[in-house]
Amino acid sequence: MARNTSFEMGLPPFRGAVREIILGSAAIYIVLLLLQAFDKPLGDTILILGTLVPDAILHGWVWQFVTYAFMYVDPMDFVLSLVGIYFLGYSVEERIRRPRFYALFFGSVVFSALIGFALSFAPVIAKGPAYGSGAAANAILMVFYLYNRDAPIMLFPIPIQIPVKWIVIGIGAIETAYLLLYRFALFYCIALLGLGVGYVWYKLFLTRRTSFGFAERFYGVKNSYYRWKRRRAARKFEVYMRKHDQVVHFDEHGNYIPPDDDKKNGGGKSGWVN
Repeated sequence: MARNTSFEMGLPPFRGAVREIILGSAAIYIVLLLLQAFDKPLGDTILILGTLVPDAILHGWVWQFVTYAFMYVDPMDFVLSLVGIYFLGYSVEERIRRPRFYALFFGSVVFSALIGFALSFAPVIAKGPAYGSGAAANAILMVFYLYNRDAPIMLFPIPIQIPVKWIVIGIGAIETAYLLLYRFALFYCIALLGLGVGYVWYKLFLTRRTSFGFAERFYGVKNSYYRWKRRRAARKFEVYMRKHDQVVHFDEHGNYIPPDDDKKNGGGKSGWVN
C-alpha cells in the first residue's frame, strides 16, 4: 500500500478479525446492558470481575489484563473505541494479515495494561479502574499512521482531507488533556499508552527488516542445532569403531576423513562431504 495514498473514510468492508472483535465486544456490552436493567447485582459483579483494578491484580485477578478491554459503562466510550477499530482496522489488517492483527490488538491491550499497572505503584499516577479498548484503538491508529505517514484522510461526511499525522497528534493531545483533568487516572493512562505501544509493536514485529532479522536468527539457531547433532553423531561413530579395533576420524564439521591412501578429489582433506 503506497504511503501517499488518500483514504476516504466511507464504510470499509466489515469482515475478518475486525468484524469478530467488534461483534464480540458488542455482544458482551449488550449482555452487560441487559443485566444492568434486569439483574443489576449480577451485572455489577461481572463489571467488577472484568474491569482492570490494580488492587484486584495484586490479589491474583490477572485475567483483568485482557478482560478490561471488553468492559464498557458509557455508551459513548463503547462507540468511539469500536468506530476507530472499524474504520482503520480493516486497512491495517489487510496490510499485516489476520493473525498479526489479532496479536496487535491483544498485545496492545495487555502491554498497555501492564505498564499502567506498574505506574499505579507511584503515589499519584494511574489510580482508579480502567475499561474499554481505547488502548487497542490508539495502537491501531498509530500503526495505520506508520504505514501511511503521508496519507491524507477524508473523514466522511466532512469534505476535508486531514493528514493522518495530525489526527494522531490530535488524539494524543485530547488524551493528554483528559489525563491531566482527571489527575492521571488509570483509564486515560492506558488509553494514551496505546499510542506508544502501537509504535513499539510496529518497530518490533511489523517492519520487514525486523521480520528478516527474526527469520535469520531462527534459521541460524536451527542450523547450529543440526551441526551440533552432526558432530555428536561423528563422535559416537568414532567410539563405536574403536570398540571394534578400527580407527576413523572426522573433522570439526563432522565430515569423515579417510586414510591418506584413500583420499580422493585431488588429495583433499575429506573423501566426501556428507
